[in-house]
Amino acid sequence: MKRLVILGGGESGVGAAILGKKKGFQVFLSDNGKINEKYKVVLSKYGVEWEEEKHTEEFIFSADELVKSPGIPDTADLIVRLHKQRVKLISEIEFAGRYTNAKKICITGSNGKTTTALLTYHLLKKAGLNVGLAGNVGKSFAMQVAENDFDYYVLELSSFQLDGMFEFKAEIAILLNITPDHLDRYEYRIEKYADSKFRIIQNQTEEDAFIYCIDDEIAKERIKHKEIKAKQYAFSIKQEVKTGAFIDETKQLIINIKNQNQTIMTIQELALQGKHNMYNSMAAAVAGKLLGVRKETIRESLSDFHNIDHRLELVGNIHGVEFINDSKATNVNSTWYALESMENPVILILGGVDKGNDYSMLNELVSEKVKAIICLGADNKKIIKAFGGMVETILEAKSATEAVAQAYKIGKKGDTVLLSPACASFDLFENYEDRGNQFKQAVRAL
Repeated sequence: MKRLVILGGGESGVGAAILGKKKGFQVFLSDNGKINEKYKVVLSKYGVEWEEEKHTEEFIFSADELVKSPGIPDTADLIVRLHKQRVKLISEIEFAGRYTNAKKICITGSNGKTTTALLTYHLLKKAGLNVGLAGNVGKSFAMQVAENDFDYYVLELSSFQLDGMFEFKAEIAILLNITPDHLDRYEYRIEKYADSKFRIIQNQTEEDAFIYCIDDEIAKERIKHKEIKAKQYAFSIKQEVKTGAFIDETKQLIINIKNQNQTIMTIQELALQGKHNMYNSMAAAVAGKLLGVRKETIRESLSDFHNIDHRLELVGNIHGVEFINDSKATNVNSTWYALESMENPVILILGGVDKGNDYSMLNELVSEKVKAIICLGADNKKIIKAFGGMVETILEAKSATEAVAQAYKIGKKGDTVLLSPACASFDLFENYEDRGNQFKQAVRAL
């Protein structure tokens, strides 16, 4: 019996363990931290051996196959030694991909992955397809393959997951954008990070599809150096494209596949507003069209979609002041996208644990749209230095309640209070969900 070892006892690791068990592997799961109680129940139910708060190396190094959680960096001592011994480490996505014949619509990019995955899933569900949602969102891919294999999967994939994928193939691959993020995992080289994203097209054939943003400079440049066998479909808000989707001069979203220009809808009708969301909507629309979804269904889906919690989520309007929760914006790029979609004067709540942020990319939007900044973090010196000469009012808050109270006090009718921190949350909060929930509670208490 082949021995499968899984490093990491979270959603993806436990899913891989259950699938491994069902496929006849002898499975052992090891987590250096504590395993959540709900996962222990699942592991026990399926008779999976596990350990927590340690890695017993004699068990790990004797693996025939090793599935690694995407959260464990390649620089971790154990991983370095496993690589030296030429032990092949794969991701849960790679492992699960072996055991399904479903069509896989895979989405990657620095920003917008989750929104586009949820929108594509919504669109395919509405079209009546038997579809699952997995990867960085929803239940683990492996668990779904183990328990209820679908005909289609929409998979949101991070660069860390792609790094552990080798034989896996996406029938439809979507690359939204490439902006500097997680560079600490890629020797601070954007080329390495970009190459990681481009693993989404590996193993594709002429029968498959690659959908990408032609307006993204880094992606456009890297494509020149890649051998791409799949049919290519571009999307753009700046130019007409021959094959793919674009926004025309009358602000209509047009899909052009097989030289048939089809008007889908005006951009005003899109449920998700802002430039970045036009890109997300076009990517989902092209994927839907390639899978034979009717134009009417695509239009309906793009107009009635509700986004996830903590991503540009409208919390309420109090005496003419709008409150928006974008707590999921944990990097500067995400905050840029949020600001870019704002129409009203903004009171911006910013800050948290800085991941080596360069705030200069926000300068233009902050100058143009932001009337005040409230710093919500333990150490706000960098933000104050970055925007001190640009914004008249900069305040500091040590809790969501304090930040909301300050924003409401200086807000005027027609203003938008935007929580879009550009930072991780664990200085004052458990995670970005906790930060967003505390913000929402504070707004509702006004």
